[in-house]
Amino acid sequence: MNLQNGARPHQTLLDEYVDYLRSERRLTQPTVKAHRDHIAAMLEDVRCPPTELSLQMSHSYVLAFFTQRAQGRRLTMRRQLQGVLRLFLRFCFQKGHLDRDLSVAIPCIRSYKLSVTPRGISEPDALKTMECIDRTTPKGRRDFAIIQVLYYYGVRGGQVRALQLADIHWRENRIRFPSSKGGKELVAPLTEQVGNSLLDYLRHGRPPTSYSQVFLTVQLPIRPLKSPAVISEMVHQRLSQAGVINPHKGSHIFRHAFAMRMLQRGQSLKTIADLLGHRNINTTFIYTKVDMEALRQAILEWPEV
Repeated sequence: MNLQNGARPHQTLLDEYVDYLRSERRLTQPTVKAHRDHIAAMLEDVRCPPTELSLQMSHSYVLAFFTQRAQGRRLTMRRQLQGVLRLFLRFCFQKGHLDRDLSVAIPCIRSYKLSVTPRGISEPDALKTMECIDRTTPKGRRDFAIIQVLYYYGVRGGQVRALQLADIHWRENRIRFPSSKGGKELVAPLTEQVGNSLLDYLRHGRPPTSYSQVFLTVQLPIRPLKSPAVISEMVHQRLSQAGVINPHKGSHIFRHAFAMRMLQRGQSLKTIADLLGHRNINTTFIYTKVDMEALRQAILEWPEV
């Protein structure tokens, strides 16, 4: 194979795969980057042109690469790697770069229901994070309003990004969050704290635009927050600025904290499931693991037999 300008032998295949992810799979840019990083590492390790891929790759090689790259990573990252490699290997088989489907060599990753505890942020850390936000800037006003919404309603980051101006019913004092991940939509009272922070952002922080989404970027070009990671990245930044140490940095920590707060206040699991938009109450059961005080109160003194 004649390579010009020092091009790597696998670059053509990598570019072809990235184009497939964008044009046919319609994946977002952060997801495409994650795929590209993992696959580039695999192809760099193989170091052969696409025409020789079947000669260089085998079940044992694929398994060894997955095992080595997954070592030390969290479960979510191992699952991501699992999906990335399986999709790429099926792509290579369908396009004729491999003479057999090696995706079957990627092992299943087993996880067990209720095997982990919720990763919520503590009440003092949540308040400290909000107090440390400079609300004299457009970005500060926007970020403060977003974190207030996460804290008071426990919604997902995607629901915050999808929130429309028409979803805030000022006269009826209600706010509506669209459904997410197959769950139910949430219609809740508009709290005074969230209402005030939203008003401050809409009046003094949100750029004038025809977009219907509530939360927009603060840098040009002005547009809605489309990337799934943008809110979690913002939360991570605000936690770091506040000096809050938490093993989990994404927006989901406020959702878990909201559920635990409701449980500690005596709300039923059915009520919490409704507030979180869970269609199946089994999804909510994980929060019972952290309410130790309620479990202690449930202890019965059994009579001697």
